[in-house]
Amino acid sequence: MAETRERGRPRAFDPDAALDAAARVFWVHGYDGASLTDLTAAMGINRPSLYGAFGSKEELFQRVIARYAQTDMTYAERALDQPTGPAVARALLLDNIDAVTRSDRPAGCLTIQGGLASADGNETVPAFLGQSRLAGERRLAERLARAVAEGDFVAGTDAAALARYLMVVTEGHAVHATAGVSRRQLRASADLALLAVDALAAPASTV
Repeated sequence: MAETRERGRPRAFDPDAALDAAARVFWVHGYDGASLTDLTAAMGINRPSLYGAFGSKEELFQRVIARYAQTDMTYAERALDQPTGPAVARALLLDNIDAVTRSDRPAGCLTIQGGLASADGNETVPAFLGQSRLAGERRLAERLARAVAEGDFVAGTDAAALARYLMVVTEGHAVHATAGVSRRQLRASADLALLAVDALAAPASTV
């Protein structure tokens, strides 16, 4: 009977809160720099509980990135839902700036700060993050291709190249945010990027 109660006992921690705490550690220290001691201290659990709830450190990191996509990166989904291609670009650029300069988060983007490089044996981490970013770029390219087909951009616009350009700008903004570049300064560079988007917009479709 005691064994049944033990098995049915709820976890003594909130998994989502634990993931959010782990995200901050990975964000600040990167995957390699985040020790299990740092992670368990931030999450308020011990190592057996971490392994039992989330698996390995790498599995924890992947869970953190998935939650980050569902919380901090919802602006990207909203951008894709904009009615025109130029509006997609504008929402993505400006909302990204707001996201990477939030006062309640570390500066920048977790998918970039988490690990562009890694120590021997952890090569799967930057590969995982790179594939995640490329998946986002492909979705953006698909949405922009639809915008070209609908006449939002001039005929012949390379949707894949435009998507890559926008991703490069947003990722560059995330890197610069970690260096202390202000929201106002990043918006000034976004305005220049939007001039390029505007140059591709069909006359009836403006940014």
